[in-house]
Amino acid sequence: MDIMTQFDNSYARLPERFFSKVDPTPVPTPEIILFNTKLAAQLGVSEWSERPDILAGNTVPTGADPLAQVYAAHQFGGWVPRLGDGRAILLGEVVTDQGRFDIQLKGAGRTPYSRSGDGRNWLGPVLREYIVSEFMAAMNVPTTRALAATATGARVQRERAYPGGVVTRVAASHIRVGTFQYFTAQGDTSAVKLLIDHVRERHFPQAADTLGVYESIVAAQAKLIAKWMGLGFVHGVMNTDNMAISGETIDYGPCAFIDSYASNACFSSIDHQGRYAFDQQSNIAGWNLAQLGSCFVPLLSEELGGQEAAVESLTDVLNSFPAIFQAEWRSVFGAKLGITSPDETDLELAQELLDLMQTQHADFTNVFAGLSTGTARDEFTDPSAFDLWFEKWQARVTLDDDARAAMNAANPKIIPRTHQLEQAIQAAIEGDFAPAQRLARVLSDPMHLSPDDIDLTRPPLTHEIVPNTFCGT
Repeated sequence: MDIMTQFDNSYARLPERFFSKVDPTPVPTPEIILFNTKLAAQLGVSEWSERPDILAGNTVPTGADPLAQVYAAHQFGGWVPRLGDGRAILLGEVVTDQGRFDIQLKGAGRTPYSRSGDGRNWLGPVLREYIVSEFMAAMNVPTTRALAATATGARVQRERAYPGGVVTRVAASHIRVGTFQYFTAQGDTSAVKLLIDHVRERHFPQAADTLGVYESIVAAQAKLIAKWMGLGFVHGVMNTDNMAISGETIDYGPCAFIDSYASNACFSSIDHQGRYAFDQQSNIAGWNLAQLGSCFVPLLSEELGGQEAAVESLTDVLNSFPAIFQAEWRSVFGAKLGITSPDETDLELAQELLDLMQTQHADFTNVFAGLSTGTARDEFTDPSAFDLWFEKWQARVTLDDDARAAMNAANPKIIPRTHQLEQAIQAAIEGDFAPAQRLARVLSDPMHLSPDDIDLTRPPLTHEIVPNTFCGT
């Protein structure tokens, strides 16, 4: 049966140097493990719930125009002039009442950018991306979404053979900082202009000009990182090809959420220097945006009548990043404390609690969730120290309906804890998908928890701690 999804593929209408046309490579026996019914309805693809062949890439739906995008990157600060989608294939774009969205198959086979890779994904990263990205969406953090997680019936060879999988990813777009860098390095100013025009029309129609596009990108990233901080989220691999121009969280590879609070938490097995540690994320975002700004210089120089004026204008915009980030951080943590209109002094109150949590190795999520339920004190080894802070907080906050509503919206009762994700992945490797399906269900509504799922709020025991995470590609 043919599927008549209404695609409108604007990126495919850009010049061919922006991508390579490539079809997904079929897999033996696709099986849907997780399917996002609500998202499918929004996209107009509800019928795909019965079409694992589409979700795994065996069938290309009518109207799709599959392609892999090219881009470059700074990876851990080192320049890589040509990367691209090595295992992801963009089927196309659908337009809904809520906007235009990419539908991409991640793990769908080799592309011209695969280099020595096999273009495949194994089931672990597929399940992690589905579960974590949908949790982020539930917490109103800008993010790519997951439409489906599909087993392929094939084995993928990494350090051992694992069951293969494909995640069907949905995004406002997959344009990255590295996309701009690729064409800038080529000296292709016309391509950069096309990208800026495309990004303005697609993401930032309010931007009046080229500089306005950059302003919008900087502001979106500053606000995004502050939201990460409010959830104890460590992205883990903030290379410039892992920063989406749209301001969405993208590429969940070695990500993790903090259990016992540590400001310098770093989980990625390949981040030996802590470049992308929790407390470095805003600095790295600023660094990445500086690289993006350099891509705007040639075009803006033409518009402003010289390079000096262009650099000065872009620098002024980049220098606004810390203030935007700080204001959003204050708003995020103010809400977590039930302060609906936080001021500068509330920064100190929030930081004092974080410092206390770090000193006593208190659980980040459970402390904040426990402020409104009276259980936060239980997370501290020396409750008397918490009591002193609690008195200050009570003097500042009136726990009325507005304050409780703010706290309930900002403080999830449950997060995707790494040890629970790993347990679910190990079960899936053995063919048991129930633990992953349970996590996906509960984490899609993290503000409400049934008594049957209270066990998922428990931090890891010593023997359950997962100290390092892996890209898992």
